[in-house]
Amino acid sequence: MITISISPIAFTIGSVSVRWYGIMIALAVLVLVLWMLWEVKKGAKLSYETIITTALVAVPSGIIFARLLHVIDMWDYYYANPGQIIGFSGLAIFGSILGAALGIWICSRFLHYRFGYLADLLAPGIILAQAVGRVGCTINGCCYGIEAPAWLPWSVVYTHPESYAPLGVALHPTQPYELIFCLIVFGVLLRLRGRFKPDGSLFLIYLGIYSVWRVGISFLRDGTPFLFGLQQAQVVGIIVLLIVIPLLIWRTRWVKVESKA
Repeated sequence: MITISISPIAFTIGSVSVRWYGIMIALAVLVLVLWMLWEVKKGAKLSYETIITTALVAVPSGIIFARLLHVIDMWDYYYANPGQIIGFSGLAIFGSILGAALGIWICSRFLHYRFGYLADLLAPGIILAQAVGRVGCTINGCCYGIEAPAWLPWSVVYTHPESYAPLGVALHPTQPYELIFCLIVFGVLLRLRGRFKPDGSLFLIYLGIYSVWRVGISFLRDGTPFLFGLQQAQVVGIIVLLIVIPLLIWRTRWVKVESKA
């Protein structure tokens, strides 16, 4: 059993408390932007200006959609507390992914680059950024798991009163589970880069892998039923899979990676 007693609040400025969750989310966004700038430096067919402009659209778009899905998921609470709808205390990862993707697609129409090409470059960076974000979730106590069986040696117990997780209860460490999963998928996506055509295939593979994961891990996560007894993330994940799998079967093909002299 692992005890997590660290305060989720990193520091305070007057009456404002800055939580580690917010810091790690900001760091995750920075990691993703730096990842794309590094791709440009390596020779990606995009300019630095294009990446920065796209980020300025995709980041707020992702945050808005992430918050929107969270509010929909917790509608009973926010219906009773409408003043708390606008905020950053809850974000749905699928909302951030899909919202940011929409922002990138819109930018591609105006900046005249191929959406699929950029999405493939982004895919490993997205899952890496998600790993960083889960560090914040682990400290924050959000996205916590269901009660763990007594025999599980790596269950976690939160003890700090500012934690969002129930205190003194052994839980499945679903945040570290996902952190490890994200790092593994990051390595897999790096190995698969350049092996599929057309553009956008790697991004679809990322969406498919992550959707399968979220459908499965949600059975170990605390949450409210959204539809047919499933949590919102599971419903969204299934919808994404119903779109992604046919597209991969219909469009995607394996290509041989050219060796560099």
